[in-house]
Amino acid sequence: MQRWLLAVDRLSTWMGQTFAWTIVVLTFGVSWEVFSRYVLNEPHDWNLNAQIMLYGTLFMMAGAYTLAKNNHVRGDVLYGFFQPRTQAWIDLVLYVLFFLPGIVALTWAGWTYAMEALAIREKTFSATPLPLYPFKFVIPLAGGLLLLQGLVEIVRCTMCIRTGEWPDRGQDVEEVDVDKLKAMVQVKDEDIAALDKYVAVPREGGR
Repeated sequence: MQRWLLAVDRLSTWMGQTFAWTIVVLTFGVSWEVFSRYVLNEPHDWNLNAQIMLYGTLFMMAGAYTLAKNNHVRGDVLYGFFQPRTQAWIDLVLYVLFFLPGIVALTWAGWTYAMEALAIREKTFSATPLPLYPFKFVIPLAGGLLLLQGLVEIVRCTMCIRTGEWPDRGQDVEEVDVDKLKAMVQVKDEDIAALDKYVAVPREGGR
């Protein structure tokens, strides 16, 4: 079971990392449009639509990846003080009552929405129209991946309820651990305090 859970984690991670490259394309697109508009005086009416579709793709495809890393926003004011088994019960109830119905509806409606767009070969409303229907298929794709990852998280909840410990999950980018960073570069708190004395600028007249 754990091998299957980690396999889905790897799929969500790979998809998230792959579509993360759209930010590079988006950056070049915005930069080129600014240069073309204000330097060459040749604006492109289609560029804004392309930017919106790229950003929407990036945002949608990050959902399963973020859930796989357990990094979605959560109210940790009380949740963090609970035992793992209590946390798992809370998550399980919320997944069943809110997550599953919402994501199933998103995936189902997104597929219908995308098929309707494909049937009419929907395009953007601009002087130079872009095909819009490929972007519409991002909705059911992102919903399906998020649903698959959500089912994995539900299994993790049941395993934690049974064992009292959260199962391992795939690791990726982590926040900087200050203590580990200090040990890595062999810097002590005393060294930092001594350095602060040199960079601190004394204030005159209470200013």
